[in-house]
Amino acid sequence: MDFGVVLQNNPPASRVVELARQAETQGFDYVWTFDSHLLWQEPYVVYSQVLAATRKVRVGPMVTNPVTRDATVTASAFATLNEMFGNRTVCGIGRGDSAVRVLNGRPATLAQLREAVHVIRELANSRAVEINGSTVRFPWSRDSRLEVWVAGYGPKTLALTGDVADGFILQLADPDVTAWTIRVVREAAERAGRDPDALQFCVAAPMYIGDDRSHMHDQTRWFGGMVGNHVAELVARYGHDAELPHSLTDYIAGRTGYDYNEHGRAGNTHTEFVPDEVVERFCVLGTWQEHVAKLTGLREIGVTQFAGYLMHDNKEETLRVYGEHVIPAMREAVRAKV
Repeated sequence: MDFGVVLQNNPPASRVVELARQAETQGFDYVWTFDSHLLWQEPYVVYSQVLAATRKVRVGPMVTNPVTRDATVTASAFATLNEMFGNRTVCGIGRGDSAVRVLNGRPATLAQLREAVHVIRELANSRAVEINGSTVRFPWSRDSRLEVWVAGYGPKTLALTGDVADGFILQLADPDVTAWTIRVVREAAERAGRDPDALQFCVAAPMYIGDDRSHMHDQTRWFGGMVGNHVAELVARYGHDAELPHSLTDYIAGRTGYDYNEHGRAGNTHTEFVPDEVVERFCVLGTWQEHVAKLTGLREIGVTQFAGYLMHDNKEETLRVYGEHVIPAMREAVRAKV
């Protein structure tokens, strides 16, 4: 299993760069950030500094979208970073949430998302692509390499992921929901004639090392509110009796609204509807042994990367304990002498 860390681009940007550097030092493989240009600082500017300050980690958005960012511009940004720093980027993309809705916009259609994945992948892998009746490519890009991972929850987005994506991002760590989404994506890949074993499956959720359950719940309850915002849209579209798992949909019954001014923030004021039980299921909390146990279970159902959100008050300690205990426990043991 690979490990990633998910950061917000809160100022100062140097703080984000430093947390990314610490994550690499502790053995993390990926550094992801939110991409919501009104709520936080511009991620691609920060990526250049993260890449300059590190040696191995891959960086990218969790997640970008094809509404507020033109696909050719996004591809150019990745190809440029790859030329500068040696193919150390990854693109997470979805239909669009806070970046779109803060501007009173609408998320991309599935057709727009599919086209964006195609355009970004081809151009950022130094290949030509047809756009508006013309064949275009970056003449300055020679050997750029980029994987495009799709994020989502609904059956149609999951099917699209299996059709076209290099990886899948699920923003919660509930084992039942994870197993369902992985199954749907793999089945779609098989129908499309693709090898489902070639896809990456990333679970992204808050990670908090500690023993004060009440405090950890308060620090990570925001995540259930963020996920609930997506789930409410799915329920409105498909209905409560759709094939969506009830472990994903039932808890939003008490939801009354969502304030994007507090998006992704610990201690926000609109997540009272999220019960402790959902916080426990959706997040990875507790002692390092509890983290290892939950992550082992996720790995057994097909998860290839865990990306932990660090939107809480225990960032450095959580990174340290992951580096000293969790990541080593999850790595395959290699003996010096057999």
